[in-house]
Amino acid sequence: MSTIIYSSPIFGPVHSRRLGLSLGINLLPADGKVCSFDCIYCECGFNKDHRPTLPMPTREEVAQRLEQKLQEMKQEGQLPDVLTFAGNGEPTCHPHFADIIDDTIKLRNKYCPQAKVSVLSNSTFIHRPEVHDALMRVDNNILKLDTVSMDYINRVDRPAGHYNLKEITEQMKAFHGHIIVQTMFMKGTDPAMDNTGEEYVGPWLEAIRDINPQQVMVYTIDRETPAHGLLKATHQELDTIRDRVLAMGIPCQASY
Repeated sequence: MSTIIYSSPIFGPVHSRRLGLSLGINLLPADGKVCSFDCIYCECGFNKDHRPTLPMPTREEVAQRLEQKLQEMKQEGQLPDVLTFAGNGEPTCHPHFADIIDDTIKLRNKYCPQAKVSVLSNSTFIHRPEVHDALMRVDNNILKLDTVSMDYINRVDRPAGHYNLKEITEQMKAFHGHIIVQTMFMKGTDPAMDNTGEEYVGPWLEAIRDINPQQVMVYTIDRETPAHGLLKATHQELDTIRDRVLAMGIPCQASY
């Protein structure tokens, strides 16, 4: 089983299917995974297999390393399209997440004002006022909502702590449209791992209508997964879901 553990606090740049040339910002330890989910499709592997021994990077270290990398990229004439908070787990769990967002916006404005600041989050800390407010300040507030079935979430996303779907969707609505919903669609040799059918898609579409995001991103498995027997959703399945979101007047992008 192959998994990816990212450097910290800066990695890349990498070419993102959805975002372009992306410089990664990893607020988690460089030698392991820290996440409030334990998704069976996570490219970083299962939480239990990658317990970190190093601490999270400090606010000062993140700013210093980010500025150094942006200076290098500017000298090379290849600035990023996006600065993306991602990496070895859930970025919003960092105790200084909001301050780091502010530092990042200042450095973006100084070195690459055309670049977008993006956060990829599983939504588990958006109830914290400081996290909510920080996400309101970034360009792309990308929040996960794989389904509105708690059974599926417990089987596939596997939250480590309290997770209430009604609370999560209400907190998503509180962004008043400043949110991009990201959903992983996939299938498996076990039918219980398939969220591409109407049983899941129909209620998910109703939740999307209520949240009314600025955009939806639907995607499928791209790299090797820690759980066996998982399969990509087909182009046709993703296109059909995308078109149903578009029919509601909400922009939607499908990545295969």
